[in-house]
Amino acid sequence: MPFPRAAGRARPPVLVTRRLPEEALDRLAARCEMTVYDSEGAIPRDRLLAEAAGKAGAITVLTDRVDEEFLDAAGPQFAVVANYAVGFDNIDVDACTRHGVLACNTPEVLTDSTADIAFALMMAAARRVAEGDRFLRSRTPWSWGPLMMLGQEVHHATVGIVGFGRIGQALARRARGFSMRVLYHDTYRPPAAEELAAEYRDLEDLLRESDFVSLHTILAPQTRHLINAERLAMMKPTAVLVNTSRGPVVDEQALAQALKENRIFAAGLDVFEREPEVHPALLECGNAVLIPHLGSATVQTRLAMANLAVDNLLAVLTGESPPTPVNPQAAGRRTSP
Repeated sequence: MPFPRAAGRARPPVLVTRRLPEEALDRLAARCEMTVYDSEGAIPRDRLLAEAAGKAGAITVLTDRVDEEFLDAAGPQFAVVANYAVGFDNIDVDACTRHGVLACNTPEVLTDSTADIAFALMMAAARRVAEGDRFLRSRTPWSWGPLMMLGQEVHHATVGIVGFGRIGQALARRARGFSMRVLYHDTYRPPAAEELAAEYRDLEDLLRESDFVSLHTILAPQTRHLINAERLAMMKPTAVLVNTSRGPVVDEQALAQALKENRIFAAGLDVFEREPEVHPALLECGNAVLIPHLGSATVQTRLAMANLAVDNLLAVLTGESPPTPVNPQAAGRRTSP
């Protein structure tokens, strides 16, 4: 919805592609002429391109593809895209840099909430929490028995963390609280690994040794289907796979087959390969805990993300450096704000 211009001064027009917490929108409305896509679901592509035209900047979400077509539609005055996410695989960063457009994200503010949900999925999948809930809601007659709905222990187990950045390290801290042994795999070995008593492993060795495998890697060509049929076969039959990173990191068809055949014990997924679609075969797996991208879904975190996105947008539009740019070199390519 458009907001009127403030009397006596022009305000830059900006696009917000999904409704954000009101506090953040109020901050933006006080400084900008704001258009918010306020319908359910993602903004349609044709509407996104039309609404971007003539804008000075935009706050986008992961379902919005920001590429050459988008930047051309927006026009030469477009200066900043503030992504409401820590990831930015929906943004062609190289194209933004060529156009002199600063791309920004919202790191750090969602680290702990995402680590919380990853640990929650580990617990729920290992101890069959969702399965037990569904069982009771079915009103099936039951009585307690020694062999009823047995799960896997979490405490003193081994967790393998793939991607040992902020969120992976936060998960390791939670795991240490459960006396878990921590393994990790990453392209670099951060100093925090020693502090967390985390042991480096090649990916294949990590998969073979771990009771839990939690994915915290970026989505890139080399990580697409990182977990495929071959690598699932390396995991223990008692192992649990958790994914809170990006859906395409896992081959969902292969995972569903492994779950169906009990080649791994369970999985907990917060993200999906063709989100919001969930692979039909996964929906049939009682040993899969499936939640709709709730990693950062707390009142406090979603507001913090919104405020950081607004901070990034307003900083660029006032000629300042944004707090969390992805391509700071783009600033030097713009001849005028």
